Amino acid sequence: MHSDPDWAKTAQQFQQTLGDGWTRAWADAIKPIQGLDLGVPVGGMATAPQVTFSATKLQALQKQYLEESAALWNQSMDAAVIAKDKRFSAKAWTENPLTAYNAASYLLTSRTLMGLADAVEADDKTRSRIQFAVEQWMAASAPSNYLAMNAEAQKKLIDTQGESLAKGLKNLMHDMQQGHVSMTDESLFEVGRNVATTEGAVVFENELFQLIEYKPLTAKVYAKPFLLVPPCINKYYILDLQPENSLIRYAVEQGNRTFVVSWRNPDKSMGDKTWDNYIEDAAIKAIAVTQEITGAKTINALGFCVGGTILSTAVAVLAARGEKPVASLTLLTTLLDFTDTGIIDIFVDEAMVAFREKQMGKGGLLPGGDLSSTFSFLRPNDLVWNYVVGNYLKGETPPPFDLLYWNSDSTNLPGPFYAWYLRNTYLENKLVQPGKATVCGEKIDLRKIDIPAYIYGSREDHIVPIGGAYASTQHLPGQKRFVMGASGHIAGVINPPAKKKRSHWISDATSFPAKAEDWIAGAQEHAGSWWTDWSAWLKSHAGKQVAAPTQYGNADYKVIEPAPGRYVKARAQ
Repeated sequence: MHSDPDWAKTAQQFQQTLGDGWTRAWADAIKPIQGLDLGVPVGGMATAPQVTFSATKLQALQKQYLEESAALWNQSMDAAVIAKDKRFSAKAWTENPLTAYNAASYLLTSRTLMGLADAVEADDKTRSRIQFAVEQWMAASAPSNYLAMNAEAQKKLIDTQGESLAKGLKNLMHDMQQGHVSMTDESLFEVGRNVATTEGAVVFENELFQLIEYKPLTAKVYAKPFLLVPPCINKYYILDLQPENSLIRYAVEQGNRTFVVSWRNPDKSMGDKTWDNYIEDAAIKAIAVTQEITGAKTINALGFCVGGTILSTAVAVLAARGEKPVASLTLLTTLLDFTDTGIIDIFVDEAMVAFREKQMGKGGLLPGGDLSSTFSFLRPNDLVWNYVVGNYLKGETPPPFDLLYWNSDSTNLPGPFYAWYLRNTYLENKLVQPGKATVCGEKIDLRKIDIPAYIYGSREDHIVPIGGAYASTQHLPGQKRFVMGASGHIAGVINPPAKKKRSHWISDATSFPAKAEDWIAGAQEHAGSWWTDWSAWLKSHAGKQVAAPTQYGNADYKVIEPAPGRYVKARAQ
């Protein structure tokens, strides 16, 4: 039990410190979008645009608001309506009429303001920016986020005689020191000990990446080796969390001689690295080293998210040079056509990109925490305030979760790389315009990637919308297979068959309509993971089976260190 008799004073200090923590959280969240006009004041950097509202929508909104306000005032608001929102699902919220009214009033105001944002008559980007800003404002102002109004946290404070408050303050101090809100108990995880544990060895490294070769788990392997290129904005072990949910281990178990790119977490010495460096000195180099170690003329390759964009660009550069070392291409939640980028589109315009180019286009680093905070605020209630309430107001320790540990292990990005990527993809969408983007001295033309491609998108992905992932089918000329999985950007991908969770959609049609929704209308749902379908497809392009190697690397590429290697263990500073 907490024995401090003056816990009211401690509560006051806690609230003040918590307010400082929130201020820091907001500051961290908007760092990646400095210079962006969201259409509403954000950190004092933007001005409100001139907008009008739909008279019809305003009239309907006013009528709805008056009716629901009357119901709320007359205390006829159904408690079940409040409890449907998980922020107010605890009994403490509905047992007290005052707190129930407070929650219901907030929800009514939130619905009304979001409806008001929807009634804005403006271009799509301006409307989306206003909706996003209102969503952030309403998420931050929820009564559940404040100890003085959170009935559940207050009850726990009383029940624990102040112990929850003391633990919450301790949690807050810890998170402020580490620089981010804890989503899981990070002390329970260690890279190489209980995540990223698939057995292997680093067989090559340069200043950008290490190449890991994995120990075969079958007596024979397919002749064509398999190379994975993960996103450089995260660490590769999202593909190798635990043995039971490791896509890397699954690929090895299926008889693939497997290699993976482990990106270096950039420090100041890498502040001048460009998109060309990542293509020539990383992706193309990894393909060449994999060929040289295995003796294979061609390999199969997989790219995930930005890793897929990097890999596809590398294959296009090689095609422009008359080289075709990649026999098949797998793209997981990857954007090649940046027409549909979902919510991220609100952050990108000429002013924002020009600001980033001026800030770091010639050198410098984008701190990993900035990017991580921005992605978290795309889903503020689930990925920010949920943990603020649990960690600080209730004094809880979040449960162990390997995926959330990985999510908190952020990586920096070289400024020139980031600036090029923003302008040439998100802003100007050059990769799908033949000859418009020049990379490593070659004009990019995706039509030259005439190899089989397996393209995967997640139905609820908020980072790579399903339409954006599907759009690759319109630009890659080779034989294609598109599969849609349930859930989001990460959970949809990391869905091992043994779990028997979720589902996926496949169409046997050989043609691909222009719009994703038309493909979805003709697709059939299948229970469970898409991994088995992909594995069968990959095997059809993997060649004959040969005896598995008994050692890593070869005479020219010797073992440097055991997997997972040093690079993946470096934390962003």
